[in-house]
Amino acid sequence: MIFRQLFDSISGTYSYLMASRAGGEALIIDPVLEKVDRYCQLLRELDLRLVKAIDTHLHADHVTGLGELRDRTQCVTVMGEQTKADVVSMRVSDGDKVNIEGIGLDVMYTPGHTDDSYSYLMGDRVFTGDTLLIRGTGRTDFQNGSARAQYDSIFNRLLKLPDETMVFPAHDYKGDTVSTIGEERRHNPRLQVRSIDEYVELMDNLNLPNPKLMDVVIPANMHVGLRQDDLAKQGLALTPREAIARLGQPDILPVDLREAHERARHGTLAGALHAPYPGIADSLKPGGMLREVAAATGRRIVFFCAFGERSAMAVTAAKDAGLTNAVHIEGGIDAWKRAGGPVVAG
Repeated sequence: MIFRQLFDSISGTYSYLMASRAGGEALIIDPVLEKVDRYCQLLRELDLRLVKAIDTHLHADHVTGLGELRDRTQCVTVMGEQTKADVVSMRVSDGDKVNIEGIGLDVMYTPGHTDDSYSYLMGDRVFTGDTLLIRGTGRTDFQNGSARAQYDSIFNRLLKLPDETMVFPAHDYKGDTVSTIGEERRHNPRLQVRSIDEYVELMDNLNLPNPKLMDVVIPANMHVGLRQDDLAKQGLALTPREAIARLGQPDILPVDLREAHERARHGTLAGALHAPYPGIADSLKPGGMLREVAAATGRRIVFFCAFGERSAMAVTAAKDAGLTNAVHIEGGIDAWKRAGGPVVAG
């Protein structure tokens, strides 16, 4: 496996790039905007294709690289379903899996530092965001943080993992790069408490100053969505109501870009073809499935996804591939449902 731990010295942030093989799909966890050039250089050097970028939570001390990486690589952006970020491509919840070629991450909802904090478990290692740090824990005094929720996340979720599980946090300010669950149980001073009330009292009396750029960073990290209005101005978008009116027409081919677990949870559109977004480029090439279906049937492709971001990127990819009449549903199936559109089991 290819695994790289990358560090931003300004914010003390660790980012993690991983792939199962050279020439394959890659994902990155907690990217920093100012380091995007470095990530892209490393992707080229290692011959990797970035397909997913994850933020463990809405960061307050650095601007996320999610939006820039999406624009440069057309990757899927991933956050927890509680996030207040305006649009991310995929929202996950506890028990989901984030998959790329050869790698699967188990999604663990671990709130407390913020109400949208998640950890990601991959075999012998867990990426804990700011929930569990090396010899510390993330502060709980803003962004709907909760010391009680964090205690539960740590003691009843993370510390239940095997002792040898490696801990890779989103931050460190002392130079430590990795720990283990067993080490943190034994040596983390914040975990040597006898009760949840003792932990709450400890966390409520840290009296830490706010991150220096918090008032700038949090609003920036809440607005990472694509400007779907641009496609609408070009006539390449359908409003949910327009799409509802056209569903079932013989000249329309709905194409669902979401992954299987999203379809199973939220349903899909009747008659939709399933073509997960990470394979969109191959599907649109000469001989590719979508290109051949569109050519054989003469039907107009109508892409849709969860919130409209993957489908907007797919329309652009279709244009680049020479399919100029593809459109997408603005706001995805989320907006479709809110407009009263019918769904069927995925």
